Amino acid sequence: MTRIGFVRHGVTEWNKERRAQGQSDIPLNESGRLQAQLLAERMKEEGWDCIYSSDLSRAKETAEIVASVIGLPVYTDQRLREMHKGKTEGTTLEERIARWGEKWENLELGIEADSSISSRGTSFISEVIALYPGRNILVVSHGALIALTVKALVPEQDINQHILNTSVTVLECNGVDWSCELFNCAQHLTGVAQRIR
Repeated sequence: MTRIGFVRHGVTEWNKERRAQGQSDIPLNESGRLQAQLLAERMKEEGWDCIYSSDLSRAKETAEIVASVIGLPVYTDQRLREMHKGKTEGTTLEERIARWGEKWENLELGIEADSSISSRGTSFISEVIALYPGRNILVVSHGALIALTVKALVPEQDINQHILNTSVTVLECNGVDWSCELFNCAQHLTGVAQRIR
């Protein structure tokens, strides 16, 4: 059985401000680093064999904090980057409406298609499970990439919820079929909400 553990990066200032990050390279803030440390404590008991990350700094630093606790190197792959948000990167919803109107989502603003994102994610997964058959692979990435890749591999999985910062989603492959054993779990953050702002 091959296991993939998807983790969304820790929180950033743009997350707090509800700005579209896309592939802009926005770093973790202090709360994001705390989230990653709490995640690392959880991960050290879970038997991961390797860690891959998006090359964007918010994901890579999250992965490096986990890696420093569980004693593994971090490998990066550009396919694990977030959805490219085109002209909307750096904007809030209010700014998008002010600039392009209520129906801004119907405009051609250079936003990457869902099919492109899921194709990047599944391409990476196919490659990594061939390299590490029967192993436990931790993948630190971004909300849209995680949700759309999960949906492509496990079509029956409901992905219509906000992917939480540092949440864990675990997929298992028996060599033929994928199943989702855990989705969007952030139990390691329970009780620390007041410290994460």
